[in-house]
Amino acid sequence: MSFMEVLAHGAEEEIVQAAPLLDQTIRSNSVKFTIISLAIFLILTLISLGFKQKSGWLKYALYFSFVLVALINTIYLSGSTIYLNQQSTTGGPVHYHADYQIWNCGKQIELADPEGFSNKIGTNVTHEHNDNRIHIEGVILDPSQASLSHFFREVGGSFDSDHLTIPADEGMITMETGNICPDGTSGILQVFVFKTINGEFFQQKVINPKDYVISPQGSVPPGDCVIFEFGPLKEKTDRLCNFYEIAVLKGEIHER
Repeated sequence: MSFMEVLAHGAEEEIVQAAPLLDQTIRSNSVKFTIISLAIFLILTLISLGFKQKSGWLKYALYFSFVLVALINTIYLSGSTIYLNQQSTTGGPVHYHADYQIWNCGKQIELADPEGFSNKIGTNVTHEHNDNRIHIEGVILDPSQASLSHFFREVGGSFDSDHLTIPADEGMITMETGNICPDGTSGILQVFVFKTINGEFFQQKVINPKDYVISPQGSVPPGDCVIFEFGPLKEKTDRLCNFYEIAVLKGEIHER
């Protein structure tokens, strides 16, 4: 391959969409149930307004219909929330964050900006707000839902140990080990992670990056800084996420 950026206007690489997760299915059903309930409420209200002189049995029928619909919807919403919390590995909702940078032959690239009224790209639980930050916010049923490969799949790309595909404003961009950079050198996809423990940060090169699970932290740092680099082979990176740099300047953290 002659170059690592592939503009996929419905072309070079097909991204296989995974089946909806349990939490996504329940959330979708909750919205549908609520919409149906509101529609029934509207119909009942119109019936009530249409019969100004209501007989006793009609009054009771309308009243119990309102109560029954509200009760069923409340039971489903409450029950599904409790069920999800019981099924999650964390015992309830989480709020994890990790910053990241993607470098393609020395050029930093970013995910596509959110479109329309949405302020994020991805799902309610796994997303990015045009801020170079991985957001895991909600109920996760398995630790793998906080992995790097899961994040890129949810935002419309894909990630494996030797390739990364992301949706950018200019189209799909693919970096794959063995592709050639503009300067003629062969590139290798590498991932480095900065971690912070007790105010000290250090970096490590990730051997199996697609399965890497971000640290369970809400703030960055101590949340992870993940650097994706496509380029020459190296053991360490000289890149660092912005909030790590700020924390170093403030003296909040120091390198181990």
